[in-house]
Order: sequence, then C-alpha cells, then structure tokens
Amino acid sequence: MVTLSISFAAETLFHIGGLPVTNSLLMSWITMALLITLGLLVSFKITPVPGKLQNVGEMVVDTAIGFFTDVMGSRREAEKVFPIVFTFFVFIMLSNWLGLLPGIGSIGFEGTHVVDGHEEAAFIPFFRSTYSDLNMTLALGLISVTAVHVFGIATIGFFKHAGKFITFKDPISFFVGLLELFSEVSKVLSFSFRLFGNIFAGEVLLVVILGLVPYVAPLPFFMLEVFVGFVQALVFSMLTLVFMKVAMAEAEH
Repeated sequence: MVTLSISFAAETLFHIGGLPVTNSLLMSWITMALLITLGLLVSFKITPVPGKLQNVGEMVVDTAIGFFTDVMGSRREAEKVFPIVFTFFVFIMLSNWLGLLPGIGSIGFEGTHVVDGHEEAAFIPFFRSTYSDLNMTLALGLISVTAVHVFGIATIGFFKHAGKFITFKDPISFFVGLLELFSEVSKVLSFSFRLFGNIFAGEVLLVVILGLVPYVAPLPFFMLEVFVGFVQALVFSMLTLVFMKVAMAEAEH
C-alpha cells in the first residue's frame, strides 16, 4: 500500500553521473531558469526610451537600490552589494512562491522510503519546495556569510577585518573576538534553520489541511504562505545586507 508521507530529506529522482538530482534541486533549477529568462528579456533590448518591461525593471532596481542606500548609508556601497543581496531576495521569494503552485508535492510516482532499516512504499513527488531541503538553506547560509567576509576584506583590508575576530591587545578583546568568531558560525546555522523551518512547516501545514478539507479551507493558509515566502526572502536578504554593512565598517577603538 502506497501512503503519502513527508520526508525531511529531499527524494532523489535520478542521477547525472554521480550527482543525485532531488526533487528540491530540480525546483531550484527551474527557479534559476525562470530568473535567467526574465533577466535576458529585460536586458535584451535596452533603449533610451524604455518600454513597459524595461520600465518595470528599472523601477524595481531603483527602488531596491534606494532602500539599500538607506541601510548602507552610501549609494556607492549599496551598488557594490546590490547584485548578490537582491539576487538572494528574488531567488528565495520566487522559489518559495513556486513551491505553492498546484501539483508541487502532489504529482509524482510510487516509490520507497527507508524506514528503520527497511524499505516502505511511499509517494515520491516530482517537484518539492526548494527550501524544504536543509541542504539548500545551508548552502545559501554559507554563501551569505562568505560574501559578508569577502566584502569586508575587500573594503577595509584583510588584517583590519581579521582583527575584529583575532586580537591580542588584551584578554578582554581576545575573548570578545572569539565570541565574534563563534557568532559567524552561528549565523550560518541561523540562516539555514530559519528558512528551512518556516518553509518546511508551511509545506506540512498545507498538506495536512488539504488532506482534511481539500477545497475552501486551505485558501487562507495558502495566502499566509505567500506572505511568509515574501517575508522570509526579505529577512534573509536584509540580514545579509546589515551584516555586510558591519563587515565593511572599520572596528572602533
């Protein structure tokens, strides 16, 4: 008997060489393909008198850079970090919203899950929300924290940036530096578990509600998940932006 089950681990659909392609990884590729296509459409024909699509693109970019400038305190620094931070925002938001489309998590095939050392029949969906897989959120967390340090080193120099974490001026500064170093590791965990927890919980909630009352009742929860998808993208990108501002500023003495 095949049962509908929710697994913490993303299910493998097929392999490309030695690379296992999971349903959440497949969703991330679809998201990237859509973003690349949209970017090409907007930038393919830039004209002095913009058309509708170019107008929308310019408005979104100008609004975002203006907001980043307010946070960073400098338009020059905002433009430096804009590409990666804004990419985080649109990629996470679109990934979350695509995970709410009809058929995501409900169209698949009969397969098996390993439970307590033996295989049990289970339903394997073709597509699953990108961030219902902890590997994906952990990867984004690592990229974000690494980018923070790269921008910090590029702006104030390696030794000044490293001096925020490793200093031998006095025992108190040394201890505070160790705490700061530990906090950098905790940022990766915080980024990954926050995003994973909210998206995975939303996935479980929708599956349960759809199973109990499959028609009108899930609609409010669906709209809630649309909002949560936006908020999670905003929180992730804004935290990255704030951490970059701190990293790009010299330590006070």
